[in-house]
Amino acid sequence: MEWRSYVAVGDSFTEGMDDPYPDGGIYRGWADLVATRLAAEAGPDFQYANLAIRGRRFDGVVAEQVPAALEMRPDLISFAAGGNDILRRNVDLPDLVNRFDKVIGKLRDAGADVIVFRFSDAWVTRLPGQRITLPRGSALNRVVEETAAARGATLVNLNEDADFHNPRMWSIDRLHLSAIGHQRVAAHVLTALGVGCDEEWLLVPPRPEPTPWLAARAADLRWAGRYLAPWIKRRLTGRSSGDGIAPKRPQLAPVE
Repeated sequence: MEWRSYVAVGDSFTEGMDDPYPDGGIYRGWADLVATRLAAEAGPDFQYANLAIRGRRFDGVVAEQVPAALEMRPDLISFAAGGNDILRRNVDLPDLVNRFDKVIGKLRDAGADVIVFRFSDAWVTRLPGQRITLPRGSALNRVVEETAAARGATLVNLNEDADFHNPRMWSIDRLHLSAIGHQRVAAHVLTALGVGCDEEWLLVPPRPEPTPWLAARAADLRWAGRYLAPWIKRRLTGRSSGDGIAPKRPQLAPVE
């Protein structure tokens, strides 16, 4: 199938952190790569919008981005949200699970093809507190799979790809994908859509050599000071990394 328009909604995963364009300014990420490939298939009339903003929780994505996406009436929508919720202490997981199906149903009822994601467990197991967050992530992933089957959405199952356990797929902050990781997600999305991709996006670099225990603990301390502590401070002060951030592509426009 040839799509003429695509809108991406979600959080930092879809915004493209941590895959900056070479000239800086904004992030690229898997969604931009997918849009570029779809535009090559569809021609110059293809249009793309990316409404995703880092730090957004499920409610924010649904309240702010979903109505805007529906108003554009695109052929294709990607929806990825809930990851920031399962990291919070006070998440209402049953409510989140129940609402996911309704949101995807709303997107499908509008006539759009919809992409959803079953995330890799590697994402959660790289972070502290996995004893709590891994079961939450598993519950969310189960409803994603069930909803995709029930609603006729396209499921991109990243957990089937063991290469996401390669540390090189991840940014230094241990939370976001690296440029290589985003390329691999784009390859999986295009494959699920039945569209070919750049074979280089599937190349996986060798895993790094194991770090000696003492050096690894020193790296953990540096990571905690640079990334974990600011994250905790934002939680305590009610702030988000996405405060003051606008969508990088707020309207449908041709892909350059």
